[in-house]
Amino acid sequence: MTGLNKQPHMVLIDLDGTLVDSVPDLAYCADAMLGQLGMPARGESKVRQWVGNGVERLVKRALIDRIEGEPDQALFDRALPIYMALYKENVSKRSRLYPGVMEGLNFLRGAGYKLGCITNKAAAFTEPLLKDVGIYDYFQIVVSGDTLPVKKPDPLPLLHAAKFFGVQPRNALMVGDSISDVKAARAA
Repeated sequence: MTGLNKQPHMVLIDLDGTLVDSVPDLAYCADAMLGQLGMPARGESKVRQWVGNGVERLVKRALIDRIEGEPDQALFDRALPIYMALYKENVSKRSRLYPGVMEGLNFLRGAGYKLGCITNKAAAFTEPLLKDVGIYDYFQIVVSGDTLPVKKPDPLPLLHAAKFFGVQPRNALMVGDSISDVKAARAA
């Protein structure tokens, strides 16, 4: 490993579960959706176990009240637009930065690191959330789940950011909280 630069030239950071605890808003929307469908609420503790695989999967899990399986397709087709409308109005009402995030971002920016946010959340939700919690301007690039044809764990979002910054992937650091983040980083 001699000759390799151990200091990254860019730092890419996941959003949900890494920078922001968004589960309170996600859970609120899931329970409100279920209420509109005449179904019982699931609660934040269950929703916290179900997040990390996208909104569609979260809605399915809420409908069936478990992590694996598929709901009735007609029910899912009714539920998803309800959830999306609720989440559009509640993307950041209960979500909060994790302790130390602002200090960490200030340190990274002050040290001159190129910063990018790489998330599987759709841009329609990502940008308002980043702005509402006050960290949008820390990132020179934001790659959302619908920015490219694929999302994490595919490495393309990370490679896209590396190309944007002109940085070799081996000189980058990915900070995240899920297996999708790890798989994307290793593949990149």
